[in-house]
Amino acid sequence: MTSLRFPSLLTLMIAASSHAAEQKEVQDMSDPLAVYTQVGVGATNKGLNFKVGQAYDTGIATTAGMNVFEVKGIYGDALGWESDSKTTDSIDSFRFRNFSVDLSTMSATQIDANYNLNANLVADESMDVSYSYIKALKPMGRFTFYPLAGVGASLGENTLEDDGSRDSGYSIIGAYGLVGMYAKITINDKIWLNYNPFWLTTIGGSDNYKDHYYGLNQSHILTHEFAASYQINPRMNLRYFANWNENVDFMDGDHRLEFNYQL
Repeated sequence: MTSLRFPSLLTLMIAASSHAAEQKEVQDMSDPLAVYTQVGVGATNKGLNFKVGQAYDTGIATTAGMNVFEVKGIYGDALGWESDSKTTDSIDSFRFRNFSVDLSTMSATQIDANYNLNANLVADESMDVSYSYIKALKPMGRFTFYPLAGVGASLGENTLEDDGSRDSGYSIIGAYGLVGMYAKITINDKIWLNYNPFWLTTIGGSDNYKDHYYGLNQSHILTHEFAASYQINPRMNLRYFANWNENVDFMDGDHRLEFNYQL
């Protein structure tokens, strides 16, 4: 199980702070396509989350880029409020995103990698890496929609083969597709709500992967995310998130309160 290394997290945060001078204009933190250097921390039912995001120059005048790195589920037993059977004091997962926005069309491409340290029905540990396209539609009153579509590959450690044997080490276990949407409802200049549904389905790989990756006899899954956000000042906000899916009720899902600061 991955050990906890706070110095490395602090190093990342300090590195992001050193690039703050590159951020000349405060960005709209309610916009899912906004690109800016940031740090964040979240208190969740499964421990602490840390986030560092760095905007960078793509070399193209009409394009903005950003890398975001997250560590999730730190000290889940000590600081979370889930039952001990669902948490540990080790890290649960890592997430890395590379985000590139075309400012002339208000569209974006995203590489999203999620590494899960908890076992599932297919592997002891797994990573999903996807490439997706996002488009901002014209606002309709208080509503703005950002549809998304993409494809991805799943990798696993010690994966379960169709014949019941284990493939030691790391291997590619299958491919999947996803479609979804970020939806924003603006309440006023400081408060907004989001609802973000995503549908994922396996499209190739071993039979075990295609049939059970999202749960027993589940080749696809519909996930939900709700967020309520308050902008404290132009650079600082407080956000509540809830994540659940068709197999997990809202109350049994993941909940977090997250503080974000734009550098």
